[in-house]
Amino acid sequence: MGATTKLTLEEFLQLPEEPGKRFELDRGELIVEPSPTFRHNAIRFRIARHLQDFVRAHQLGHVTVENDFRLGPDIVRNPDGAFVATEPLRRMNVDRSPIEGVPDLAIEVVSESNLAQDMLTKVHQYLDAGAKAVWVFYPNLKVVQIHDGRALAR
Repeated sequence: MGATTKLTLEEFLQLPEEPGKRFELDRGELIVEPSPTFRHNAIRFRIARHLQDFVRAHQLGHVTVENDFRLGPDIVRNPDGAFVATEPLRRMNVDRSPIEGVPDLAIEVVSESNLAQDMLTKVHQYLDAGAKAVWVFYPNLKVVQIHDGRALAR
């Protein structure tokens, strides 16, 4: 097991961009994730494209991929995809990163490097912060889990 790096939000925001790495902050712990694979990106963009087509047709808001969302004082998550409804989007500063607020829908595509307990932690964090739903795609299993907070055990 590697060493844990604890950071404040201010320290996290000062991290330099590093090619091939994505950063998240989990209750002050720095999470470094490798760049997604080509397959992962293809799946993520396909999901986002279909969701964007629906959202645009019904004028519901906006779909985005790989944006940082500040879910709490020391939690910053970067979902593979996200939907934000029109009204909450008006209250968000979309020119800042991380975005102060939570997506209405967070989408995660599970990679082989993702641990089950880490994914469940993310699901809880999104829902606890106010997300209405979280979709977790398991491409190798061809399974999608839909979480809306009602069935999550604590």
